[in-house]
Amino acid sequence: MCNTQEKVRIGFIGLGLIGGSIAKTLRKVHPDFELMAYCRTKTTIEKAMEEGIIDVSLSDRDDRFCTCDYVFLCAPVSTNISYLPFLKGIVKPGCIITDVGSVKGEIHKAAEALGLTHNFIGGHPMTGSEKTGFDSATDYLLENAYYMITPGSEVEIAALSDFVELVRSLKAIPMVITYEEHDYITAAVSHLPHIVASTLVNALQSLDTPEERMKMIAAGGFKDITRIASSSPEVWQQICLSNQEQISKVLDTYIRILVQAKYLVDHRKAEDLYTMFDQSKEYRDSLPDASFGPTKKAYVLYCDLLDEAGGIAAVTTILAINGINIKNIGIVHNREFEEGVLRIEVYEEDSCTLSEKVLTDHGYTIHRRD
Repeated sequence: MCNTQEKVRIGFIGLGLIGGSIAKTLRKVHPDFELMAYCRTKTTIEKAMEEGIIDVSLSDRDDRFCTCDYVFLCAPVSTNISYLPFLKGIVKPGCIITDVGSVKGEIHKAAEALGLTHNFIGGHPMTGSEKTGFDSATDYLLENAYYMITPGSEVEIAALSDFVELVRSLKAIPMVITYEEHDYITAAVSHLPHIVASTLVNALQSLDTPEERMKMIAAGGFKDITRIASSSPEVWQQICLSNQEQISKVLDTYIRILVQAKYLVDHRKAEDLYTMFDQSKEYRDSLPDASFGPTKKAYVLYCDLLDEAGGIAAVTTILAINGINIKNIGIVHNREFEEGVLRIEVYEEDSCTLSEKVLTDHGYTIHRRD
């Protein structure tokens, strides 16, 4: 039998990158909330408890989920769906069940079949990282990221408004749409890029010479545009199976555009080739600068650097003195598409701007690519 409580109580099933980041952010902005979680990996729960992120450790299909005001399903899509029948039989009437999956159609249909349309609000924080797991979760991952919200057909307006405000309190940007529109949009702006990145990498591997010369020089531009190919294979396998219809539709369009590009190259259509590149440049340049999309913007500088002992150490020391944390740093051997021999990636736009200033002030030539 569930007891009523005044304190807001939120349950989690899964504490990976997204679930862990939501929990860490909730702990930061709502320290009075009670957070409880189940995760199949025992060490993850233990760490979340040690860090003070989670108050209560739950077992699989734990009866204590009945006390929750919100339950976040943060496992793979198929796993999230498998928990719906259990939650239907246990949650209190006003509880909102939500998920963080990149595909909404399947779970909405499952919720409808179970009669959970008054309890279920689909969610998709359009943010992420190439890294996975609770260790990679942060309390700022959701900042300034669109958080797509797809309410069930019978969710009360007051409950939806409360959930929107909860999302807004995480410093995310809530956007309420239908689940059908969500799946079409994300197929184009999120799922297609991951497929393109993976196939580009596979194409390079297939085309490479026996000495792997292509792999050797593929740093810089190629590595940047295929960065998301390092994402979790399990997650993207599930996404492709769950959003098959919409992904197939956008792939049809993309394949047609690729075939057109091949035709222009094969037939040396100079004017049409220029138009193709000009149109893509114009549209790409019109995209918002802010990192609101599903793939986080990389904040990168390129620094001209003499080949001398201590050169890299001098740069990193200058940045450290100015309180700038470096996310990644490396030498660019292939400079066909990049200026500057030292590639420096930082975590935030402000850090990128400050890095450019302090290094320029110290006499370095800096190139910044947006």
